[in-house]
Amino acid sequence: MPSSPPSWVQALKPSGPQGSELLANERAQSNIAVNALAELLHTREKLERQEQLVAVLSSDKVFDKSQSQSLGRVERIQRALAKAKRIRQLAVEGQWSLEKYHAAHALLGEPTPYALHASMFLVTLREQCNAEQKKLFLEPAENYQIIGCYAQTELGHGSNVRGLETTATWNPEDKTFTLHSPSLTASKWWIGSLGRTANYAVVMAQLFIGGKNYGPHPFVVQIRDLETHQPLENVYVGDIGPKFGYNTMDNGFLLFNKLKIPHISMLARFSQVDPETSKYVRPALPTLVYGTMTWVRSNIVLDAGSVLAHGVTIATRYCAVRRQFQDRDADKNAGETQVLNYKMVQVRLLPLLASMYALHFTGRGMMKLYEENQSRLSTSSQSGQDSRSPGPEELRAGADLLADLHATSCGLKALASTTAGEGLEICRRACGGHGYSSYSGIGPHYSDYLPTLTWEGDNYMLTQQVARYLLKAARAVLAGKGTGNDTSQIMQTYLARKDKGASFDILGIDQDIVAAFAWRTAHLTFEALKHRDVEKRSWNSLLVDFWRLSTAHSQYLVVKNFYEAVSSPELTSSVDGPTADVLRKLFRLYCLYTLEREATEFFSSGAVTVRQITLTRTKAVLSLLDEIRPHAVSLVDAWKIPDWVLDSSLGRSDGQVYEDLFRRASQENPVNDLIFDPYPWNEAVLKKPLSKL
Repeated sequence: MPSSPPSWVQALKPSGPQGSELLANERAQSNIAVNALAELLHTREKLERQEQLVAVLSSDKVFDKSQSQSLGRVERIQRALAKAKRIRQLAVEGQWSLEKYHAAHALLGEPTPYALHASMFLVTLREQCNAEQKKLFLEPAENYQIIGCYAQTELGHGSNVRGLETTATWNPEDKTFTLHSPSLTASKWWIGSLGRTANYAVVMAQLFIGGKNYGPHPFVVQIRDLETHQPLENVYVGDIGPKFGYNTMDNGFLLFNKLKIPHISMLARFSQVDPETSKYVRPALPTLVYGTMTWVRSNIVLDAGSVLAHGVTIATRYCAVRRQFQDRDADKNAGETQVLNYKMVQVRLLPLLASMYALHFTGRGMMKLYEENQSRLSTSSQSGQDSRSPGPEELRAGADLLADLHATSCGLKALASTTAGEGLEICRRACGGHGYSSYSGIGPHYSDYLPTLTWEGDNYMLTQQVARYLLKAARAVLAGKGTGNDTSQIMQTYLARKDKGASFDILGIDQDIVAAFAWRTAHLTFEALKHRDVEKRSWNSLLVDFWRLSTAHSQYLVVKNFYEAVSSPELTSSVDGPTADVLRKLFRLYCLYTLEREATEFFSSGAVTVRQITLTRTKAVLSLLDEIRPHAVSLVDAWKIPDWVLDSSLGRSDGQVYEDLFRRASQENPVNDLIFDPYPWNEAVLKKPLSKL
């Protein structure tokens, strides 16, 4: 490692007010009850668990972060596997709950090669195994005696699950399936934990019985020897190489050459092949086979607020410490202005601050809906056969909770991950030049999060499924067959009032803001329905309209969930009046800032007037920025993200931004241990290492 700086360098301090002083002033000017707000967001139990876990992880040399950004991929992925193994060891030693185990992984700040095993592989086995399969596959998987992954995406097909090329053909003579990859594009691709770690995979393949295709189904397949960890015969598997980010994960490829697997390999809780008659037993609800994807999408929505909070915390604290230029209207003797005081910075960061709270409360609602659906499935049996093909979009609109869950998870996954991903880039740019340094903590977080905008359904593609559901719901309402769910209700309200028009007081009444977002969704739905059913326009020609419709519906859901959170009895019983008041201002900022950006749709739907839009832009949003600004640092403090987890020079809670940035660059940067030979006539690029001179 580079030697320590000379004493005269160590004695230097940043000029002007110190970062610690500036952050102390920020916190002093806010009357927010930070600890109470933190408990409202996360619960005291989770905060205490986080504190305990950070103490354990940060003191273990396996989890040292000092060289993380300087290592190459080969070293980083090996370290990531070592971290995953160590967390598993700690979990067994400490008898951790599953929730605590996942929390420890989340605190690492990077994916590990166990990630897909601990999530999609185990979830799929729990949800789709029958009793015999749980004994054979789930029990050893939960004990990490086998390590698995979820192999769905292929080289030629991602979001289009129906287009998968891998086949599983039933062999009645010996009661087996033959797994086969008929083309290069049938190669499983991007599969996390598959490249070098997994020895088992849940493989999604087209089921063929007697020459008939029954669609994609899940099969549990061993792909590597449990002792040698070498690929089995007729299995070709490996890592797909370096990516834009996510390089501590071994995303892999997988090909099969007519590999025979036993009958027990087909996950059979919801559908199966009768081994005696070779008959296909159809699931009572075809969409149940999509449970794993719905679970993952629900978690993505829940995590989006936290992901965004990392970037907003770093950017907000740094912009409170960073001072640049002098306010043109300030006294000439005044010093440079805190960057966070510039309106152009506030209008970028503070709506994101509101968004992270909005997404957090929406994520809670999403998980509640998912858990309610799972509870219904486990306590009631579905009867009858369903002739529809097994695509989630084939549900009868509004027929049951599963329809709402699928459409909600698709739309909110798209909106939440896009908001978080694009928000992280806004945070990076708000940090100026230093935001580009890996030591800022934003860049690595951003590059690792970006695939979320694509996996589990490309964000643009998913919006088609939301639109299809809304169109079916609208047709049901028009036919007098609407249900009592929220989607039907907002459409019925719109139809009852559209001739009289809307008169929502978005600037004065919070509930009217929610109603305006609902009105816009209903209006766009019936407009799309007219284009499709009356004008007979092609599906492809309406894709942009469908994307706008899905976005509008998802924004309505966020607004609705946020409103319910800030107006709930839980809020008033958990935090004091000033804190609750600031949360309501965050609600209004999120809503009105969004409304201003989508002003054309709100106006064309009749939800608002031109005057309201003008006042929103020129007064309401700017006033809210002024009112929230004094609380910005306290609002990010309430997320209680430990410095060890942030791993950011710019986002340090003590404000020692420049000291830490200089320390990392000068003392933790291995490049400073090299002595270059700069002359073109010498072949060597390095002189002797510094330690040998």
